[in-house]
Amino acid sequence: MKVSLFITCICDLLAPKVGKDTVDLLERYGCDVEFPTAQTCCGQPAYNSGYLKQSKRAMKQMMKAFKDATYVVGPSGSCVGMIKQYPNIFATDSKWAEEANKLAHKTYELSQFLVDVLHIEEIDSTFQGKVTYHPSCHMSRLLGEREAPQKLLASIQGIELIDLPQQDICCGFGGTFAINYKDISAEMVKEKTSHIQSTGTHYIVGADMACLLNIKGRLKREGSHIKVKHIAEVLNQRS
Repeated sequence: MKVSLFITCICDLLAPKVGKDTVDLLERYGCDVEFPTAQTCCGQPAYNSGYLKQSKRAMKQMMKAFKDATYVVGPSGSCVGMIKQYPNIFATDSKWAEEANKLAHKTYELSQFLVDVLHIEEIDSTFQGKVTYHPSCHMSRLLGEREAPQKLLASIQGIELIDLPQQDICCGFGGTFAINYKDISAEMVKEKTSHIQSTGTHYIVGADMACLLNIKGRLKREGSHIKVKHIAEVLNQRS
């Protein structure tokens, strides 16, 4: 099965190991992974800031880059969720509407692809410890994926999966929200880390690196020893 990797901006620039783990996982389960170098940002930062015209340029480039892909898989529920919005954004554009629909229908977040397309029920990982999962807002609401990540985590022998209290509350990142409303954002992530610490967990795991970086920064400032992991790192650990 041919799969094209959608690396996402943050993983490309700040968390390249997540991209490597994503490729390793896909190849382990029989995928032939390619990396279209013409890909760029999905357009979400500009779109969410109200710059529709500018964001469309990035979206059109993404449609060109992945035009010949069979499947597109990315390690971010938020970015994949943005691509799923392309059909609405280009609905009245006769030139791009079809391409927008094609890309949206063949694009998946990593855990979603493993469960829904490859039908993976259990992951062969050696990860151990207490783990709590943060369901990022865009992953669970925009993309609508809630079950796949936790299903895969729960299948790993050695993991004690702990429910995160008030898990649906935003971590405060929200892309440019954290910049434009930094004081509110700081209080939101403070509330999030208090819930994380209350679980007694060893690890906080998520499927969106932006949220995880926000949470990691707050935990570090609090002097917490809780480790922050992207789900790809957990699923791919074999030692």
